[in-house]
Amino acid sequence: MSFNTFETLCSFPLKADLFAQAIHPQEPIVSVGLSSGHVETFRLPSEESNDDGEEEDNDEGEGSSRLSSTNGMGHIDTIWSTRRHKGSCRCLGFGIGGETLYSAGTDGIVKAAKVESGVVENKIAIPFAKSKKSPTNEVDSPSTIHALSPQTLLLATDSGALHVYDLRIPYSPKSARPEQTYRPHDDYISSLTPLPASDTSTSGFSKQWITTGGTTLAATDLRKGIIRRSEDQEEELISSVYIGGLPSSGTSVGEKVIVGGASGVLTLWEKGVWDDQDERIYVAREGGEHEALESLAVVPDDVGYGKMVAVGQADGQVSLVSIGRNKVMSRLRHDELEGVTAVGFDVEGRMVSGGGQIVKVWGPSIYNEGHTLAGSVRHFDGSSDSDEDYDSDDSDRGRDSNKSRKKRKRDKGKSRDSGREVMAFADLD
Repeated sequence: MSFNTFETLCSFPLKADLFAQAIHPQEPIVSVGLSSGHVETFRLPSEESNDDGEEEDNDEGEGSSRLSSTNGMGHIDTIWSTRRHKGSCRCLGFGIGGETLYSAGTDGIVKAAKVESGVVENKIAIPFAKSKKSPTNEVDSPSTIHALSPQTLLLATDSGALHVYDLRIPYSPKSARPEQTYRPHDDYISSLTPLPASDTSTSGFSKQWITTGGTTLAATDLRKGIIRRSEDQEEELISSVYIGGLPSSGTSVGEKVIVGGASGVLTLWEKGVWDDQDERIYVAREGGEHEALESLAVVPDDVGYGKMVAVGQADGQVSLVSIGRNKVMSRLRHDELEGVTAVGFDVEGRMVSGGGQIVKVWGPSIYNEGHTLAGSVRHFDGSSDSDEDYDSDDSDRGRDSNKSRKKRKRDKGKSRDSGREVMAFADLD
């Protein structure tokens, strides 16, 4: 029997399909990467600022727009918006501390921008894909990006490459090469999940991570390289997330990696045992029908629902799954047509789901005992005073559609112009 876990607090439209979403680790800030190549950064309403029922009268900076709520309980500010990539923006990630936002696109470029202003401070050229079929170099489009520490950036691509960059090196057209490149999978890398630092770590930062690609899972160590590949799981693995603090018994250490598959099944993998899965949870597989599990996030413990993960599905639903009971506790509707590309939680414990051309913010339901989040459903008008042209020329957009984004090879931005731009660092913006 399901119960009400989250309810919609607000939603705001996007002017192109969402391909990537990143949530700030310390502030109520969400950034999105769009099929048009735009990157936009928003500040969500803060519960603390609305406790007195009045909005703060802040002056908006240049380029900032406000999406105001119809009942006056809050607003969403557009901090900045720009067309960051020539082609689609495939992936986003905040740096450690949240001061930098990394974006990567089908133009073969990674850009590092200041979160508060959007100003680009650095660029990294993604190495070309090596193809036996093509005599010329081919742009290797990025599939996921993650800042492992203040010094290390991980970038995965469609060709199955996993590049490791040392952020202490000032990159230039002549030195834009990764420190290491691994190939943990034969297919494109669909997800990357860092594992917590060990008890003996002196830095406190992770040095190991899990990737999924094709039908396998792999564990990689920053110092040792690829340490384990799983057996063939005979289904496509799409998303992954780490969860700890589970009961330990027998050989279980109470830490698992949860993996979402194309057949609508979550698989649970015991930390350190990467040969094969040890449990399965049927999430979106009924009556012979199944939906791909495209995105995953751990529900924060302080929300009060116990060990639970949010699962973004290809059919536009978000399922809340109890880990321990191993069952779906609740299902929410993000969109009627588009899949849930990304799901996560902000610093205030609100769930943020993104997919199609909409982002929704959810709060714990007021109908659950112990949760007294005030206010009814809040809607925000969708206008933005940005004069950016979202219909600007973009040959990648039609081919790189959001449908089944993580279930297939995507376009690689093969235009000759994009190829030449890969090594052009003079103009940072």
